[in-house]
Amino acid sequence: MALLRALLRTVRMARNTSSLAAGLPDDDEVLLDVPDERLGPALVAAGRGEYGTAGKLLATTREAAEWENRDRYTTRLAAFALSRGEWFDDWRSAAPRDPDAALVKAELAVCRSWRSPARAELLRQVAPLISAAAEGDPRDPVPWRVALDHARGTNASHTEFEQLWAQAVRRSPHHYGCHVAALQYLSAAWYGSHRECFDFAERAAHDALPGSLVQALPVRAAFAYLTEGGGAAVSRHRLDSAADLAIALSAQYADADPWPAEVRNLLTYVLVRLERWEDALEQLRRIGPHATSFPWDRISDDPLGQFLELRDGIRLQVASDRPLRTGRTAPGTARNRDLPYPQSERGRRARPGDH
Repeated sequence: MALLRALLRTVRMARNTSSLAAGLPDDDEVLLDVPDERLGPALVAAGRGEYGTAGKLLATTREAAEWENRDRYTTRLAAFALSRGEWFDDWRSAAPRDPDAALVKAELAVCRSWRSPARAELLRQVAPLISAAAEGDPRDPVPWRVALDHARGTNASHTEFEQLWAQAVRRSPHHYGCHVAALQYLSAAWYGSHRECFDFAERAAHDALPGSLVQALPVRAAFAYLTEGGGAAVSRHRLDSAADLAIALSAQYADADPWPAEVRNLLTYVLVRLERWEDALEQLRRIGPHATSFPWDRISDDPLGQFLELRDGIRLQVASDRPLRTGRTAPGTARNRDLPYPQSERGRRARPGDH
């Protein structure tokens, strides 16, 4: 009987795997952290040592109050300056009072400090840069998102954090980046608990605007729970509800849209941990060529390679579980075998038994 089951499994995989590739780009078409059509030219110009395109891009987001785009572009530009900073040094020298350069400078300083063993001490030294960025435009919530990240690294009390949070939401009540920063602060890995993390995420998602990425906060809370051992257990129903909400959000965007790509990559990981293979495969089709570093950099130093490897693993799992003739098995019926688990924020490999 064991041999027969093995043969049937092989036949199912052979018959089903090729059909499951439909809607998935080839491996060589999948790229990591691809910038959108507005950010791409700014990064290309920065690579040539020119800062003008980046400056115009951020100025446009500020003038048009495009706070979500402004936050995302600031983060990417600061990450680029972290490894190739000559263009940014020229920008600061040419325009020392530029509010957009001040914002990138604050984000860059926080990123550098987070990488140091003396993180808390260095972060305290960059506080004036965040204040200067906040003064650039009183409407802008992005400096307050930077301030929330800064506070997490400096062991800020709940009272201090709540004061910063009030400033952030006063400027933009539904700003995704600020909500993510708050969720991290409330996680069990930092100064909260799994219960606080889920309560905050679910409340924010309930109040979110239609189509807002804030609706993905519960699946981020699920990710934190699945990768951080210890603490009170979270029910399977709560985890599935978080995934279901993120699936519904994903369906509101076009396939291969770069804007929700990180949410879709994160959702795929959570679905794998929940053994919902069919749902995970559907998200892979929606992701298209847009792999993102997070969450795969929690698993491997090669996030793109890890994404492609897991993509193949999901296809094989679905193929092996589908009957020979027709139909599908219900999601969650397969075993969660030999799949990678990310590093928790405390550096320990997290496993299902940890919870």
